[in-house]
Amino acid sequence: MQKSVNLLKMSLKFIDIGANLTDPMFRGLYGGSQKHQDDLELVLNRSWLQGLQKMIITVGTLNEADEALTMAAKDERLFVTMGCHPTRCGEFVNNPDQYYEGLRTKISTNLNKVVAIGECGLDYDRLHFCEKDTQKLYFEKQLQLAEEFKLPLFLHCRNSHEDFMEILTRNRSKLDACGGGVVHSFTGTLEEAKQVIDFHPNLYIGLNGCSLKTEDNLNVVSKIPNDRIMLETDCPWCGIRPSHGGSKLVQTKFPTVKKKDKWTAESLIDGRCEPCQIIQVLEVIAGVKDQPCDKLADIFYENTVKLFFSKTK
Repeated sequence: MQKSVNLLKMSLKFIDIGANLTDPMFRGLYGGSQKHQDDLELVLNRSWLQGLQKMIITVGTLNEADEALTMAAKDERLFVTMGCHPTRCGEFVNNPDQYYEGLRTKISTNLNKVVAIGECGLDYDRLHFCEKDTQKLYFEKQLQLAEEFKLPLFLHCRNSHEDFMEILTRNRSKLDACGGGVVHSFTGTLEEAKQVIDFHPNLYIGLNGCSLKTEDNLNVVSKIPNDRIMLETDCPWCGIRPSHGGSKLVQTKFPTVKKKDKWTAESLIDGRCEPCQIIQVLEVIAGVKDQPCDKLADIFYENTVKLFFSKTK
Protein backbone atom coordinates (compact mmCIF):
# COMPACT_ATOMS: atom_id res chain seq x y z
CA MET A 1 0.00 0.00 0.00
CA GLN A 2 2.77 2.43 0.94
CA LYS A 3 4.47 1.77 -2.37
CA SER A 4 1.38 2.74 -4.36
CA VAL A 5 0.97 5.96 -2.33
CA ASN A 6 4.58 6.91 -3.07
CA LEU A 7 4.11 6.20 -6.76
CA LEU A 8 1.01 8.40 -6.77
CA LYS A 9 2.90 11.27 -5.18
CA MET A 10 5.72 10.97 -7.71
CA SER A 11 3.17 11.09 -10.55
CA LEU A 12 1.71 14.44 -9.46
CA LYS A 13 2.52 17.48 -11.58
CA PHE A 14 3.11 20.95 -10.18
CA ILE A 15 3.88 24.48 -11.27
CA ASP A 16 5.22 26.76 -8.53
CA ILE A 17 3.89 30.20 -9.45
CA GLY A 18 6.01 32.01 -6.86
CA ALA A 19 9.62 31.01 -6.19
CA ASN A 20 12.11 33.63 -4.95
CA LEU A 21 15.09 31.77 -6.38
CA THR A 22 17.30 34.87 -6.45
CA ASP A 23 17.22 35.02 -2.65
CA PRO A 24 20.78 34.73 -1.22
CA MET A 25 19.66 31.82 0.98
CA PHE A 26 19.85 29.59 -2.10
CA ARG A 27 23.51 30.66 -2.41
CA GLY A 28 24.19 29.68 1.20
CA LEU A 29 24.11 33.30 2.42
CA TYR A 30 22.12 34.29 5.50
CA GLY A 31 22.27 37.90 6.67
CA GLY A 32 25.37 38.38 4.53
CA SER A 33 27.19 35.45 6.13
CA GLN A 34 28.16 32.32 4.15
CA LYS A 35 26.81 29.35 6.11
CA HIS A 36 27.10 26.65 3.46
CA GLN A 37 27.90 26.24 -0.21
CA ASP A 38 25.72 27.48 -3.05
CA ASP A 39 23.11 24.74 -3.38
CA LEU A 40 20.65 26.18 -5.89
CA GLU A 41 21.20 23.33 -8.35
CA LEU A 42 20.54 20.77 -5.64
CA VAL A 43 17.37 22.64 -4.66
CA LEU A 44 16.20 22.68 -8.27
CA ASN A 45 16.99 19.00 -8.81
CA ARG A 46 15.02 18.12 -5.69
CA SER A 47 12.05 20.04 -7.04
CA TRP A 48 12.09 18.35 -10.45
CA LEU A 49 12.16 14.94 -8.74
CA GLN A 50 9.12 15.96 -6.67
CA GLY A 51 7.06 16.64 -9.82
CA LEU A 52 7.65 20.32 -10.54
CA GLN A 53 7.19 20.85 -14.28
CA LYS A 54 7.77 24.60 -14.28
CA MET A 55 8.63 27.37 -11.83
CA ILE A 56 8.03 31.09 -12.05
CA ILE A 57 10.81 33.12 -10.45
CA THR A 58 9.41 36.15 -8.67
CA VAL A 59 11.01 39.48 -9.57
CA GLY A 60 10.16 42.24 -7.11
CA THR A 61 12.56 44.96 -8.23
CA LEU A 62 14.38 45.97 -11.40
CA ASN A 63 17.65 45.16 -9.61
CA GLU A 64 16.68 41.47 -9.45
CA ALA A 65 15.70 41.20 -13.10
CA ASP A 66 19.03 40.27 -14.67
CA GLU A 67 19.84 37.55 -12.15
CA ALA A 68 16.38 36.01 -12.57
CA LEU A 69 16.55 36.17 -16.36
CA THR A 70 20.04 34.65 -16.41
CA MET A 71 18.82 31.82 -14.20
CA ALA A 72 15.75 31.22 -16.36
CA ALA A 73 17.82 31.21 -19.56
CA LYS A 74 19.66 28.12 -18.34
CA ASP A 75 16.57 25.94 -17.99
CA GLU A 76 13.48 25.71 -20.21
CA ARG A 77 11.36 24.99 -17.11
CA LEU A 78 12.14 28.32 -15.45
CA PHE A 79 10.22 31.56 -16.15
CA VAL A 80 10.00 34.97 -14.49
CA THR A 81 7.61 37.70 -13.45
CA MET A 82 8.71 41.30 -14.08
CA GLY A 83 7.65 44.18 -11.86
CA CYS A 84 8.15 46.15 -8.67
CA HIS A 85 6.91 44.89 -5.30
CA PRO A 86 4.80 47.45 -3.40
CA THR A 87 7.40 47.75 -0.64
CA ARG A 88 10.01 48.63 -3.27
CA CYS A 89 7.99 51.21 -5.21
CA GLY A 90 10.12 53.97 -3.75
CA GLU A 91 12.65 52.94 -6.39
CA PHE A 92 10.40 54.59 -8.98
CA VAL A 93 10.49 57.99 -7.31
CA ASN A 94 13.83 59.50 -8.35
CA ASN A 95 13.22 58.93 -12.05
CA PRO A 96 9.80 57.30 -12.67
CA ASP A 97 10.06 57.28 -16.46
CA GLN A 98 13.50 55.70 -16.44
CA TYR A 99 12.45 52.98 -13.98
CA TYR A 100 9.29 52.22 -15.95
CA GLU A 101 11.24 52.03 -19.20
CA GLY A 102 13.73 49.74 -17.49
CA LEU A 103 10.96 47.29 -16.66
CA ARG A 104 9.47 47.70 -20.10
CA THR A 105 12.78 46.92 -21.82
CA LYS A 106 13.35 43.80 -19.71
CA ILE A 107 9.91 42.55 -20.72
CA SER A 108 10.09 43.41 -24.42
CA THR A 109 13.51 41.76 -24.85
CA ASN A 110 12.62 38.60 -22.91
CA LEU A 111 9.09 37.73 -23.98
CA ASN A 112 10.03 34.04 -24.14
CA LYS A 113 10.71 34.05 -20.40
CA VAL A 114 8.53 36.78 -18.85
CA VAL A 115 5.10 35.26 -18.20
CA ALA A 116 3.58 37.83 -15.82
CA ILE A 117 3.73 41.46 -14.70
CA GLY A 118 4.59 41.71 -11.02
CA GLU A 119 5.05 41.21 -8.27
CA CYS A 120 2.91 44.34 -7.95
CA GLY A 121 0.11 45.51 -5.70
CA LEU A 122 -0.27 46.97 -2.22
CA ASP A 123 1.23 46.10 1.17
CA TYR A 124 -0.03 48.12 4.14
CA ASP A 125 1.66 45.86 6.69
CA ARG A 126 5.07 47.27 5.78
CA LEU A 127 4.50 50.97 5.22
CA HIS A 128 7.89 51.70 6.80
CA PHE A 129 9.37 50.55 3.48
CA CYS A 130 7.05 52.55 1.22
CA GLU A 131 4.09 54.79 2.01
CA LYS A 132 0.57 54.24 0.69
CA ASP A 133 0.33 56.92 -1.98
CA THR A 134 3.58 55.83 -3.62
CA GLN A 135 2.44 52.20 -3.60
CA LYS A 136 -0.92 53.06 -5.15
CA LEU A 137 0.58 55.29 -7.84
CA TYR A 138 3.08 52.73 -9.10
CA PHE A 139 0.80 49.73 -8.73
CA GLU A 140 -1.56 51.45 -11.12
CA LYS A 141 1.32 52.46 -13.38
CA GLN A 142 2.42 48.83 -13.76
CA LEU A 143 -1.04 47.82 -14.96
CA GLN A 144 -0.13 49.64 -18.18
CA LEU A 145 2.65 47.09 -18.73
CA ALA A 146 0.16 44.24 -18.40
CA GLU A 147 -2.13 45.89 -20.92
CA GLU A 148 0.66 46.64 -23.41
CA PHE A 149 2.26 43.20 -23.38
CA LYS A 150 -0.94 41.20 -22.81
CA LEU A 151 0.66 39.47 -19.83
CA PRO A 152 -1.30 38.39 -16.74
CA LEU A 153 -0.69 39.97 -13.34
CA PHE A 154 1.14 38.48 -10.38
CA LEU A 155 -0.50 40.44 -7.58
CA HIS A 156 0.30 41.22 -3.95
CA CYS A 157 -2.38 42.36 -1.50
CA ARG A 158 -1.61 42.59 2.18
CA ASN A 159 -3.98 44.39 4.58
CA SER A 160 -5.04 46.64 1.71
CA HIS A 161 -8.02 44.92 0.12
CA GLU A 162 -10.27 47.95 -0.26
CA ASP A 163 -7.70 50.14 -2.06
CA PHE A 164 -6.46 47.12 -4.03
CA MET A 165 -9.93 46.36 -5.40
CA GLU A 166 -10.63 50.05 -6.06
CA ILE A 167 -7.55 50.26 -8.30
CA LEU A 168 -8.44 47.07 -10.14
CA THR A 169 -12.02 48.28 -10.60
CA ARG A 170 -10.84 51.56 -12.06
CA ASN A 171 -8.59 49.62 -14.43
CA ARG A 172 -10.97 46.83 -15.39
CA SER A 173 -10.22 47.32 -19.10
CA LYS A 174 -6.52 46.67 -18.47
CA LEU A 175 -7.34 43.47 -16.60
CA ASP A 176 -9.50 42.36 -19.52
CA ALA A 177 -6.70 43.17 -21.97
CA CYS A 178 -4.01 41.27 -20.08
CA GLY A 179 -6.16 38.19 -19.48
CA GLY A 180 -6.39 38.26 -15.69
CA GLY A 181 -3.99 37.42 -12.90
CA VAL A 182 -3.43 35.77 -9.54
CA VAL A 183 -3.51 37.28 -6.06
CA HIS A 184 -0.58 35.38 -4.65
CA SER A 185 0.11 34.34 -1.05
CA PHE A 186 -3.52 34.95 -0.14
CA THR A 187 -4.24 35.39 3.59
CA GLY A 188 -7.47 37.38 3.45
CA THR A 189 -11.01 36.67 4.56
CA LEU A 190 -13.57 34.58 2.73
CA GLU A 191 -15.45 37.73 1.77
CA GLU A 192 -12.27 39.18 0.27
CA ALA A 193 -11.61 35.96 -1.64
CA LYS A 194 -15.17 36.06 -3.01
CA GLN A 195 -14.76 39.67 -4.11
CA VAL A 196 -11.57 38.81 -5.99
CA ILE A 197 -13.13 35.78 -7.68
CA ASP A 198 -16.40 37.52 -8.51
CA PHE A 199 -14.63 40.55 -9.92
CA HIS A 200 -13.12 38.81 -12.94
CA PRO A 201 -13.43 35.28 -14.39
CA ASN A 202 -9.65 35.03 -14.79
CA LEU A 203 -8.58 36.20 -11.34
CA TYR A 204 -7.13 33.37 -9.26
CA ILE A 205 -6.02 32.86 -5.67
CA GLY A 206 -2.44 31.72 -4.99
CA LEU A 207 -1.98 29.57 -1.87
CA ASN A 208 1.19 28.75 0.06
CA GLY A 209 2.17 27.98 3.64
CA CYS A 210 1.31 31.51 4.77
CA SER A 211 -2.23 30.91 3.50
CA LEU A 212 -2.57 27.89 5.80
CA LYS A 213 -1.41 29.17 9.20
CA THR A 214 -4.59 29.50 11.23
CA GLU A 215 -7.89 27.68 11.54
CA ASP A 216 -9.54 30.76 10.01
CA ASN A 217 -7.14 30.49 7.04
CA LEU A 218 -8.00 26.82 6.60
CA ASN A 219 -11.71 27.55 6.69
CA VAL A 220 -11.33 30.16 3.96
CA VAL A 221 -9.23 27.82 1.79
CA SER A 222 -11.79 25.04 2.16
CA LYS A 223 -14.39 27.28 0.50
CA ILE A 224 -12.36 28.68 -2.42
CA PRO A 225 -13.49 27.00 -5.66
CA ASN A 226 -10.92 24.55 -7.01
CA ASP A 227 -10.99 26.11 -10.46
CA ARG A 228 -9.70 29.39 -8.99
CA ILE A 229 -6.70 28.08 -7.02
CA MET A 230 -3.01 27.97 -7.88
CA LEU A 231 -0.15 26.56 -5.84
CA GLU A 232 3.05 28.26 -4.77
CA THR A 233 5.75 28.04 -2.13
CA ASP A 234 6.98 31.68 -2.05
CA CYS A 235 10.27 30.01 -1.12
CA PRO A 236 12.51 30.53 0.78
CA TRP A 237 9.65 32.00 2.81
CA CYS A 238 6.19 30.71 3.75
CA GLY A 239 7.03 27.14 4.70
CA ILE A 240 4.46 25.22 6.73
CA ARG A 241 5.76 25.34 10.29
CA PRO A 242 4.83 22.80 13.03
CA SER A 243 2.96 25.61 14.82
CA HIS A 244 0.71 26.25 11.81
CA GLY A 245 -2.86 25.01 11.71
CA GLY A 246 -2.25 23.18 8.45
CA SER A 247 0.78 21.23 9.68
CA LYS A 248 -1.36 18.37 10.99
CA LEU A 249 -2.44 17.61 7.42
CA VAL A 250 1.07 17.40 5.96
CA GLN A 251 1.95 13.85 4.92
CA THR A 252 5.20 14.27 2.99
CA LYS A 253 8.26 14.97 5.14
CA PHE A 254 11.79 15.69 3.95
CA PRO A 255 15.12 15.08 5.70
CA THR A 256 15.89 18.39 7.44
CA VAL A 257 18.78 19.82 9.45
CA LYS A 258 18.19 22.39 12.18
CA LYS A 259 21.45 24.34 11.84
CA LYS A 260 22.61 25.94 8.61
CA ASP A 261 26.25 24.99 9.20
CA LYS A 262 25.16 21.33 9.41
CA TRP A 263 24.00 21.50 5.78
CA THR A 264 24.12 18.34 3.70
CA ALA A 265 23.36 17.87 0.01
CA GLU A 266 20.47 15.53 0.85
CA SER A 267 18.73 17.68 3.45
CA LEU A 268 16.49 20.71 3.61
CA ILE A 269 17.33 23.44 6.13
CA ASP A 270 14.83 24.20 8.87
CA GLY A 271 13.24 27.59 8.19
CA ARG A 272 14.21 27.74 4.51
CA CYS A 273 11.32 26.67 2.31
CA GLU A 274 12.09 24.91 -1.00
CA PRO A 275 9.98 24.39 -4.15
CA CYS A 276 9.79 20.65 -3.46
CA GLN A 277 7.61 21.47 -0.46
CA ILE A 278 4.76 22.44 -2.79
CA ILE A 279 3.48 18.89 -2.21
CA GLN A 280 2.83 19.88 1.42
CA VAL A 281 0.71 22.84 0.34
CA LEU A 282 -1.35 20.50 -1.83
CA GLU A 283 -1.75 17.99 1.00
CA VAL A 284 -3.11 20.61 3.39
CA ILE A 285 -5.58 21.93 0.81
CA ALA A 286 -6.68 18.38 0.01
CA GLY A 287 -7.10 17.73 3.72
CA VAL A 288 -9.31 20.73 4.44
CA LYS A 289 -11.38 20.07 1.33
CA ASP A 290 -11.49 16.31 1.95
CA GLN A 291 -10.64 15.66 -1.70
CA PRO A 292 -7.96 13.50 -3.35
CA CYS A 293 -4.53 15.03 -3.93
CA ASP A 294 -4.29 13.74 -7.49
CA LYS A 295 -7.61 15.27 -8.52
CA LEU A 296 -6.72 18.67 -7.04
CA ALA A 297 -3.18 18.61 -8.44
CA ASP A 298 -4.57 18.18 -11.95
CA ILE A 299 -7.05 21.03 -11.52
CA PHE A 300 -4.50 23.46 -10.05
CA TYR A 301 -1.99 22.55 -12.75
CA GLU A 302 -4.49 23.23 -15.53
CA ASN A 303 -5.52 26.53 -13.90
CA THR A 304 -1.90 27.63 -14.00
CA VAL A 305 -1.29 26.53 -17.57
CA LYS A 306 -4.44 28.36 -18.65
CA LEU A 307 -3.33 31.69 -17.19
CA PHE A 308 0.42 31.69 -17.73
CA PHE A 309 1.29 29.11 -20.39
CA SER A 310 -1.67 28.69 -22.74
CA LYS A 311 0.28 30.33 -25.57
CA THR A 312 3.14 27.87 -25.19
CA LYS A 313 1.32 24.74 -24.03
